[in-house]
Parts: sequence; structure tokens; C-alpha cells
Amino acid sequence: MERYIADELTISEIRDIVRESAQGDVLCCYQERIFESGKAALVAEKAVGITLQLLDSDQYVIRQASSRKRSEQSGDKQFTDRQLTVIKALEKVLKHCKKEGVQLIGFSDELVAQPTGLDPLELMSAYALEVDTSDAYKGADSLQGR
Repeated sequence: MERYIADELTISEIRDIVRESAQGDVLCCYQERIFESGKAALVAEKAVGITLQLLDSDQYVIRQASSRKRSEQSGDKQFTDRQLTVIKALEKVLKHCKKEGVQLIGFSDELVAQPTGLDPLELMSAYALEVDTSDAYKGADSLQGR
């Protein structure tokens, strides 16, 4: 069922709406404040299967949040919230690599680190180090033979 959350509701009233909602319900609102309160209510009430939508004046969805159990999320073909956190951490590490002058080069199933000043085409540099990727890195060449 689709329900609209009025702009003047308090946080406790929004929590009541979330608590009364059933799995599959879609809660819509027009204000960012209501949307953020609704997201907090989804978490606080541990609501499962409810979608919250922030709409613009033309009824287009600007933002959307859905509540699911982590166990349901991991079976999807999308990243879980924990996996997205790991990816963000990896991106930060890669920024640090660039800042500190470390370049990463992928060769088949190997990931190699070497100082930025060296030519990446110089494959056998004495300064290059193989990065232990714990089998998380797969080169595109190795995927073709699957």
C-alpha cells in the first residue's frame, strides 16, 4: 500500500506510521526532513520490507530507501552495505597510494606495486613488489578461460 507522510508530522508520529506499516508498503514524503526522520524510524523500528520515497512536486522519486534484513541482502546480485563500505575503504587506500607515489599495475592474476617514477612498461623492475591480494584480485585475462 502507498501512504503519504504529511509535512508537519513529528518524529514520534513518523515512527508510529512505520510501526503500523506492513511489508511491501511504500511511504512517500515531500520534505528532506521527513525523509531523514523516516529513514531513522525504519532503523529504530527494525522495519523490514518497507520503502521510503522522497518525491518532488511532479511526483518523481528523488531519493529512496528500503529496509531489508542483511541475510536477504547478501543473496542479491548487488553489493551489501558492508561490501560497499569495504569498497570505499579500498578507494581511500588507492588515494593514499597515489599521494605517496605508489602505482599499481595489473598483470594477468598479479597486482604489482612500484614507485610512480618508474616506467609501468618496465615489467621486471627490481623495485616492483607483488601485492598479496588474498585472491580478491582477478585479472581479466584469467576470466576468459573460465
